[in-house]
Amino acid sequence: MIESGELSMKAHGRVTLLKADFFNRDPRRVARALLGKLLIRKTPRGILAGRIVETEAYLGKGDAAAHAAAGRTPRNSVLFGPPGHAYVYFIYGNHYCLNVSCLPDGVPGGVLFRALEPLAGIKQMAEARGIVLVWGRAPSRACPERSRRVQAERSSAVRGGHRNSGSTIPKELDRKNISLLKKISSGPGRLSEALQVTRERDNGKSLVSARSNLQIVDDAYRVQRVVVTTRVGIVKSAEQPLRYFIAGNPFVSGRKL
Repeated sequence: MIESGELSMKAHGRVTLLKADFFNRDPRRVARALLGKLLIRKTPRGILAGRIVETEAYLGKGDAAAHAAAGRTPRNSVLFGPPGHAYVYFIYGNHYCLNVSCLPDGVPGGVLFRALEPLAGIKQMAEARGIVLVWGRAPSRACPERSRRVQAERSSAVRGGHRNSGSTIPKELDRKNISLLKKISSGPGRLSEALQVTRERDNGKSLVSARSNLQIVDDAYRVQRVVVTTRVGIVKSAEQPLRYFIAGNPFVSGRKL
């Protein structure tokens, strides 16, 4: 695990930006294939990146839990294509969720990003979450005043183009450090906040454009085993096995079975 800067991604070897064709298929196939890929946010302070370890597929028509089930609206229009674009929605009045559109233009479908293993720009991601990084100790959530101050300082630094290499994360993490990092990007709301994702900023944004500041890339990482379960936190169509995660990965959110 490494910190920000151009060398961050080079440390992972050659990476390939995913193309629209990758997403132009059944969301179930996309959700599984996305595991192990890197979700990247480019900022003036450096690259924020995490490995995708948990996803959920939403099928559109016939899937009562999908936002597109009732038909196309101004709110959910991104889900109707073209493929490879960000669909962001606000939930529970306090956090955003990031999805990617799938299937051909005009056909609804998408994949929800549920959890990331943080890899680069970790200090900046922690700041965005209002978390104080203290290695070897349990994570602490900054007090509201401090959180607002950190957010203001982060925003100022981004606008000014300030770069901060921060600290390097130990290559081998003990249980306490893993617990700390899970607070950053384990869960759809957490990962969206860590990557500074909002509906106003990112809804409809291409994730397959070289000019985009939000991308998904392949660094040739290969997943050994995938677990498939029912989705988390839904009531409608809850019996469908449409949640996918990397077996044994400690950054998976929610239940592991």
